[in-house]
Order: sequence, then C-alpha cells, then structure tokens
Amino acid sequence: MEIEEIKSNKEQYMEVLLLADEEVNMINRYLNKGIMYRILDPNLRAVCIITMESDEIIEIKNIAVLPEYRKMGYGKSMITYIINKYKNDYCLLQVGTGESDLTVPFYEKCGFTYSHRINNFFIDNYSHPIFECGNQLVDMVYYKMNLHVSRETFEKLYIIANENM
Repeated sequence: MEIEEIKSNKEQYMEVLLLADEEVNMINRYLNKGIMYRILDPNLRAVCIITMESDEIIEIKNIAVLPEYRKMGYGKSMITYIINKYKNDYCLLQVGTGESDLTVPFYEKCGFTYSHRINNFFIDNYSHPIFECGNQLVDMVYYKMNLHVSRETFEKLYIIANENM
C-alpha cells in the first residue's frame, strides 16, 4: 500500500470524490486549495483532500474509498497517515459530515469526538436533497481530534488500520 500526494490534475479524481460529496460545485470550492492524497494498493483505493483552516486546524474535506474496497481499512489508513504527517504542525484535525449511520460511527471509531453542527447546511448549500442510509442529510456535524495524541492512541489507530489490510 502506498499513500502519495497528488499535486496536479486533481480533477481526474472527480468521480471518486463524488462518492463522498455529491455536488461538483462544493468539491470545486476546496479541490485546488486543498492537499490531495491517494492510496494505491496497487491500483487506486481511496482519495482524501485536506485544507488548512488556520495555523492550528486542518480539516478533512473529502475522504472517499472506492465501494469495492470499503471496510478493508483504507479509510482508517488514510486518517492514520494524515495524523502522523500533521501531528507536529497542527493542533486539531476536524471533519464535517452528514448525520449518518455510515459516516459518524466511522469517525468515532477513528477517535474523533463531536464538536459542533451547522444547522441546515445540506439544505442551504446543495442544489438537491442529499440522502444517506435512507435519511435526508440536513445539518453538517463536525467532529474533531486533538493531533497531539498520546503514543498509545496513535498506536491503537495504527493497529486498527492494519488489522483490516
């Protein structure tokens, strides 16, 4: 498994990014200002875009695993990589997601905790209703993780990520 940064032609991954964010206009807001990574094993398995929100905070804007490779540890591996890469330079990793049984348990299992919500985000910012697991997404729910994690917490995430590989 290899994780590498994508520095150009990010638009070629639009189809994969749309798995995690259904609106091209929303993806275009962060596509070029963000840092993009991909997992190859040996072919494409997942992509992720992060943005620097401040001198202390980075945010996962999009993390998408190809459907046939879900529940195999690629999402957790990407998050573990982001934590390891940025833990000495940033204090907080955050992610905004819909309130869904598909995403919330994943982030909680990775060690994120609830932070706050933006009411009506999906209604106000998307051209059509967004559904996940049969439920319409309304609010953007933010989860956070302190990047200055203990070695024990980091090793636990690393083990969980590699158990599924």
